[in-house]
Amino acid sequence: MACSKLFSGDLPELINEVIQYFRYDYKTLHSCILVNRLWCRLAIPLLWEDPFLIKKPKNYRFIEIYLYNLNEDYKTKLNEYVNHDDSFPSNTLFNYPSFIQHLDTSKVCYSVKMWISTIIINKQPSRYFIRDKNLSNTQILNLNRLICKSLFLIFIENEINLLNFEIVLMHREIRFFDETFELILQNPNFIYNIKNLKFYVNKTTENITKFLEFLQLNCNSISSLYFSLPCFSHSIIEKGLSRIIDSQENLKRIIFSNVSYSPLYHSLLSLKRPNCSNTLNTIIFYNINFKNIIVLDEVFNQLNVLESIHIVYCNSLDSKFFEQIDKISKPFKLKSLFLNQILQIELLEFLMQKSGNYLENIGMYNGLKQILPLITRYCSKIKYLGHILLENQNIHLLFDLIRNITQNLNYLTIDFSTACSYNHDDYDYDNISSIILCNLGQVLPFKLEYLNLKLIINISDFEVFLRNFQNTFIKKLLINSISDNESESIYPSIEEYIMKKRRVKYLAVKDFYNGKFEDLFFLKDKVKEFQLHDIQILGYCHLVIDVYNFINETY
Repeated sequence: MACSKLFSGDLPELINEVIQYFRYDYKTLHSCILVNRLWCRLAIPLLWEDPFLIKKPKNYRFIEIYLYNLNEDYKTKLNEYVNHDDSFPSNTLFNYPSFIQHLDTSKVCYSVKMWISTIIINKQPSRYFIRDKNLSNTQILNLNRLICKSLFLIFIENEINLLNFEIVLMHREIRFFDETFELILQNPNFIYNIKNLKFYVNKTTENITKFLEFLQLNCNSISSLYFSLPCFSHSIIEKGLSRIIDSQENLKRIIFSNVSYSPLYHSLLSLKRPNCSNTLNTIIFYNINFKNIIVLDEVFNQLNVLESIHIVYCNSLDSKFFEQIDKISKPFKLKSLFLNQILQIELLEFLMQKSGNYLENIGMYNGLKQILPLITRYCSKIKYLGHILLENQNIHLLFDLIRNITQNLNYLTIDFSTACSYNHDDYDYDNISSIILCNLGQVLPFKLEYLNLKLIINISDFEVFLRNFQNTFIKKLLINSISDNESESIYPSIEEYIMKKRRVKYLAVKDFYNGKFEDLFFLKDKVKEFQLHDIQILGYCHLVIDVYNFINETY
């Protein structure tokens, strides 16, 4: 009875909760549209809150839906390049532009570019077609700029409630968006309610500088701020960032990314001020050069509600960096530490002593045998373990570590492709892969969210692993054989021990067989067979976890 009422629309509050649960599950949302009018009305806004994010199917005709709302002036400008077919519907069932909440300038540019290429080659039915298929490169660029600006004008005129704004501009995109910035500067309500701002540009222009000043004066609602500084004019941008921080009333998270030259002096000191020091709870340093940064202790000692710090692939973690950390009187709540440089073992031990009780995610491209004992000694709460280069004689330390942290371990990556890039002549990749496969399954916890094995796979060793891990349920399992000399395919073993046992929910496999790499995702008959056993097959590159994205989405 309750189910009947749910589908008939008698329980709208519950229906809304159900459909909200499927946010970002676009296939299911499309099915919801077909149930009835109420379900359609609730699902459509979720499908249209960020249409530029959807890459599959590769259909960019949603841009045409937006262009239905173009004013007459811009329609005239657009008609200089394209004609439209009047046999297509001229109106829409919903005001689709009003639903958008997330905008990424790079994805807007890319989607427009792909839509233009689609109507030029005319491979898909479209309301629009190019007047002259021999457009010059300059004309195509002008058309790109016109449509990008038109889309932003449509969003502004529809008074959208923009929550996430990602300004990602390389050289060409900067040219496209110079005029768009002018539109935004004339309409401050467009950015008034932004909660998450990402600013990533590799060149400074007058409009970009104006935009930073504009943000400072017209947007004080940002809770998450991502900043990447360009190689040039970084002092101007960094001071602009500082003023934006000063103007915020509820900044909870800040991400400094790809900073190689700037000391981040002004922006870091802005974190000390009361409006920020009493709200900021997360700092992520991603690909930062700490060489000239000298105010860390001064800043961290003033942050009153800081809950987590993340250091991901940063450089110049030297004695000067550690001297500043040592002067911090408050707990140093380092949650993530991923290193691509070799640290002195004394400095690394100091860092783990200082923050070991807080460390949850760790990975190091470093073969020093002291690392694993340090993790075992100081870090009992590891959830994500990855990218640790092991020597033959110390491989047992990995298994000891997994046993010690098994109560918390949820994500594990063992990736020898990274190890191979170091070109250690004395590194016995085949033997270490064999030892890992023959022993890993016995030490895994009963449940894992994610396991990624990128190893040199021998079939007999691989089957030992598959038999041994039968007591473990793995939500996302990735297997990538990087060997080029195995004469047997690993798929029969996977079918026997994974498909039939149903110990995995999502699976991605890449195998080198018959002289080429095969991704299981593209073997459609096998994919259907796995689906019959309730195992979803995904592409390896789609299922693999990027460390930065993992931290960004988790904290």
